[in-house]
Amino acid sequence: MKRPSLWRVSVSTTPEAEDAVANLLGTTLGQPASIYLELETGVSTVAVYLPQLSLPGTKIRQAVSAGLRQIKACGLKINPGRIRLAKIRHEDWAESWKRHFQPIVIGRDLLIKPSWSKKRPGKNQAVVVLDPGLSFGTGQHPTTAFCLQELVRCSKFGTPRSFLDIGTGSGILAIAAARLGYSPVRAFDFDPGAVRVARANARANQVLKKLRIIRGDVAKLPVWRTKQYDLICANLISSLLISESRRIVAQLKPRGTLVLAGILKSEFSQVAGVFEELGLKLAVKNSRNEWSSGSFSFAKGDSWAKFE
Repeated sequence: MKRPSLWRVSVSTTPEAEDAVANLLGTTLGQPASIYLELETGVSTVAVYLPQLSLPGTKIRQAVSAGLRQIKACGLKINPGRIRLAKIRHEDWAESWKRHFQPIVIGRDLLIKPSWSKKRPGKNQAVVVLDPGLSFGTGQHPTTAFCLQELVRCSKFGTPRSFLDIGTGSGILAIAAARLGYSPVRAFDFDPGAVRVARANARANQVLKKLRIIRGDVAKLPVWRTKQYDLICANLISSLLISESRRIVAQLKPRGTLVLAGILKSEFSQVAGVFEELGLKLAVKNSRNEWSSGSFSFAKGDSWAKFE
């Protein structure tokens, strides 16, 4: 039987604005958006796939155009900001994802691959199976890739280490942590849809019982020390990292590692400065395209207790 066609609504934009555009499309069309970054051109394509349009095409264009103007007014570059509506076959949709999303290998320890990939893991290599199109985070984005690299690096420190994922999205980091032997593993996201997706992905990877994923707000984390973690990943926008820096640092063990990602290059020094004022020192930095990420730890002899 021939499968019905899908509608593809997409916007071509910059990596700087891709998350804001994804939120715009998801809110306007009622479906989670997918993001694909073309490394050669630096253009991000944000797309939603629908079995049928909930609004006439002209209404969709008007709503998305109005949203793009608001995003631009906030200071984000949206160029080229091209809106496209196209009807495509199911087969074309599936094959396009298969071309774009290839397996990701993080050293000898971790393999991230879509379900259709036949790539086999190496000896003792942890595997995470994750398909695009469900929620943010497939490992393709530079900031997510850096977090995965730090997960692998810190997993070699010896005894099992605890992990906290702030803004889990698809759950990729928490799932990878569970696969790499971190324990306990905790993750949260403000978006209930992301929490549902992350739990579904954890279940599909057979690690749901090894971690805890909840709906949570970084702005409500305790500012005093309660439960602390050896490794924390916070892949958030710069303004949120800055405003909630004390709450984030309060969750870190004295000898722990804090990974900050999702930061524009132009904003990284400001973010780093705020966390350095709280006693942290930049240990590893990575910049790619429009993005910078960093791994921090307390300066020797310091701990959060000195800054409470």
